[in-house]
Amino acid sequence: MSFKTAPAANMAEIAAMVERREVGYSLESAFYASQEVFDLDMLAIFGEHWLFVASEAEIPDEGDFVTVEIGTQSIIVVRDDDGTVRALRNVCRHRGSRLLEDPCGSVGNIVCPYHQWTYRADGELMYAESQSPSFDKSKFNLKQVHVRTVGGLIFICLADEPPADFDEVAAVIEPYLRSYKIAEAKVAHQTDLVENGNWKLVMENNRECHHCDASHPELITSYFPFLRYDESDVTPRLQPLYERYLKATSDLDDVCKTAGVPRELVHELDTRETGFMIMRLPLDGDGASFGIDGAQVCKKLIGDSPTPQFGDLSLHMQPNSWFHFLSDHVIVFSVLPLGPDKTMVRTTWLVNADAVEGEDYTIEGLTSVWKATNDQDRVLVEKGQRGVTDPSYVPGPYALIEDDVEAFINWYVGRLHDYLAPHRESAERLGHLNAVGAQ
Repeated sequence: MSFKTAPAANMAEIAAMVERREVGYSLESAFYASQEVFDLDMLAIFGEHWLFVASEAEIPDEGDFVTVEIGTQSIIVVRDDDGTVRALRNVCRHRGSRLLEDPCGSVGNIVCPYHQWTYRADGELMYAESQSPSFDKSKFNLKQVHVRTVGGLIFICLADEPPADFDEVAAVIEPYLRSYKIAEAKVAHQTDLVENGNWKLVMENNRECHHCDASHPELITSYFPFLRYDESDVTPRLQPLYERYLKATSDLDDVCKTAGVPRELVHELDTRETGFMIMRLPLDGDGASFGIDGAQVCKKLIGDSPTPQFGDLSLHMQPNSWFHFLSDHVIVFSVLPLGPDKTMVRTTWLVNADAVEGEDYTIEGLTSVWKATNDQDRVLVEKGQRGVTDPSYVPGPYALIEDDVEAFINWYVGRLHDYLAPHRESAERLGHLNAVGAQ
């Protein structure tokens, strides 16, 4: 059921849940389980905001494409004959047939499998058989979707008018990403993992590492546990590790200063429409990558990384993505909802285009830590989904170190509030009329 055609009572009920959400607490059960809320999410969040869908490394040549499914909508992300990245509706302008079924590939032209209407890679209609003499091909090009590339990352927006602050966000994060040269990298591996949980639980789980010590033994060998610590929180037992952290932090400061790359934390997860956070963290052990004890996993550094000890540049983008940029590889994550209780997490590993599998890296060595971490997170999300749909569930308080979870939920609730505002009065009026008519 589309929210656009949902009964007014449903709209009013969701609006009431949005208004009564308590700051610092998780959401009510319906936000994670209701089909009506899911339909609203697809309209108000995934239909209105910038979404990360792919890296330029996935479509390196003219004609290369990926298809992206966002709810009931399918989008072709393609590099056209001029090398420009385009986003096109995957719907033929003749009688609506799906054009491309494969998740990725390469085309010369886009040809409808039904009646062979033929389009250039930029969406221009070239051929349509047996049309009248008055037929104007220029009126039947494929519908375009807003698309932006930032530092080799591709974002699309399905709205007629996308959030206007994306240029400001791009201007902030581009200098952080420039040295990795993602558009010149290559895809080493990609996985799609379906998690039996609501997409918000997937994002909440990602937005904190409160669970990392107990749940991610492979990941934490390279991470220092002091992200939210004050010096007064460091116990005598942790003091040697904390001193190592301070040394690694100082060394990373020096590397960034010498290389002329930004180091500062920028935290705007819930203070703008296109919420984001970017920060560079030192790594433990070798300090290089996500290998065991911070070891490199690819012998060739990626882009212009000045040294293996380049830290972990972490980028979070609302509503559906996070990224890790290391000296030797980059990992990009996108989250796509499949239903109220089902979500697909796509993980893509990028390496230097000249890196040779089996010589400079192995798929196992490159991917093992995050494959394990993703699967561990899947288990946590699925446990969470079962919990929030239990009749005994009530929203609980976030810990102080879960402030980025709060920021995500605050952003989400704020976006729903803004989306619902123009409809609220008419919905309440219609709900009142329906109630009167039922008497």
